[in-house]
Amino acid sequence: MNLTHRIAGTLATLGLSTALAVSSTTPASAASRNWEIPAMDVTQAQSLSQKQGDGVTVAVLDTGVDDSHPALQGKVTQGPDFTGGSAEQGDAYWGVHGTAMAHDVLKVAPKAHILSLRAILEEEDPDFKNWKGDLKGKKSPLAEAIDYAVGHGADVISMSLGSDSTFVEIPNGDEETSIARAVGSGVPVLASAGNNGDKVTRLERHAANSYSLPAGYPGVIAVAATLPSGARAPFSTVHTYNDIAVPGTEIHSAKPGGGYDSVSGTSPACALGSGVVALMKSRNPKLTPAQTRTILTRTATRPPGGWNAQIGSGPINAAKAVRAAANPPATLAKAAPYEGKEYLAEPDGTPAKLEAEIHSDDIVIFGIGLALGVVMLAGGFLLLRRRKLRPGDAGGPPIAASYGPQPGTYGPTGSPGYPQAGGYPQANVYPQASGRWPGAGNAPQQPGVGTPPPPAQPLTGNPYTDPPSHT
Repeated sequence: MNLTHRIAGTLATLGLSTALAVSSTTPASAASRNWEIPAMDVTQAQSLSQKQGDGVTVAVLDTGVDDSHPALQGKVTQGPDFTGGSAEQGDAYWGVHGTAMAHDVLKVAPKAHILSLRAILEEEDPDFKNWKGDLKGKKSPLAEAIDYAVGHGADVISMSLGSDSTFVEIPNGDEETSIARAVGSGVPVLASAGNNGDKVTRLERHAANSYSLPAGYPGVIAVAATLPSGARAPFSTVHTYNDIAVPGTEIHSAKPGGGYDSVSGTSPACALGSGVVALMKSRNPKLTPAQTRTILTRTATRPPGGWNAQIGSGPINAAKAVRAAANPPATLAKAAPYEGKEYLAEPDGTPAKLEAEIHSDDIVIFGIGLALGVVMLAGGFLLLRRRKLRPGDAGGPPIAASYGPQPGTYGPTGSPGYPQAGGYPQANVYPQASGRWPGAGNAPQQPGVGTPPPPAQPLTGNPYTDPPSHT
């Protein structure tokens, strides 16, 4: 019996994310187990790194890590729980996803050390339903975990999580700042691309593939998932900021309490990619985040046609990446002395100016409100203007045929000002009050019968209230 679950959330507006994996209780077959190792050329990469990740700390920001698992014993440091959840280690809904991700990092870099920081909840956790509301007005748990990792010696940050949603995602300022601080401190940050690539409808696919956080934040290395063939896994979300692709289907991973599960998703792909970065850092501890990204993308197996939004620069090649880490490309971006004009910088006795933080969600809401206001104002103006215009006025409504002849000259068919075909019937001329035509001997006339009216004469008076008057 297979038990699968896709873990995804729509909590980006609060900076909340959820794990991105599809887990199965059915073990992978012996033939396919650990297929990612030869696919990534991990054995050669471990040999080239020499230290196999020794001395490198990988911060795993997830649902918690069960350090009692035989494959993880002595390799995990437990950090704080930033979620505010009530679950504890040993509960059925604690550390399921995180334990698998920590194990996947160590499959590639077996001598690395894991710093476990609980920053998200398992979807099965009873606290998950109300988690969004409970954290209103508080700092993002993810941002807090990133800050803690940087401050406690993390060399790599691995985030197998994301905010996949069919709604517009709004970046969280706390998370952006924390990621920028991590990258500025020399810590590479990796995140899952997302698992919404196989949405059913076109609209769902477009919405889900448009944005995912934290993969979409500047400075983050976004990791897509591949099949054993190297092609994109159907669930792997398509992003214009995808950097690399890593195996992400049927990954043999540890589970709490012992044993293993077969896990698929961009979550294990990110964890395996973080393991490769740990090997690179053990080969060259001075490697910067920019150099790390450049090496990963340049040494990846290039897809036909070059980079694309499905798998980025292509499937990762761990051996080539570790080899290139020994002699990384020069970092072009660096601090430079200011050579412009000098300005007053010392305190001058005036109070410092405090600028309010600009929130992107406020800008979006204001823009929508402004657009609606302009549309309503324009509609009201046009409606009011149209009500003021009388029939026959320039820009006003046309005179209906039942009103009789239009202002101008009154005369027979074809005369200027007289309605033509499609307007007032030509056979039925406008009768006088007496029923006679002026100048026709006062002989009674029936509409459309007898002597036609005299040549057109100009009208006077109001054609809507007064009988025609001729001079």
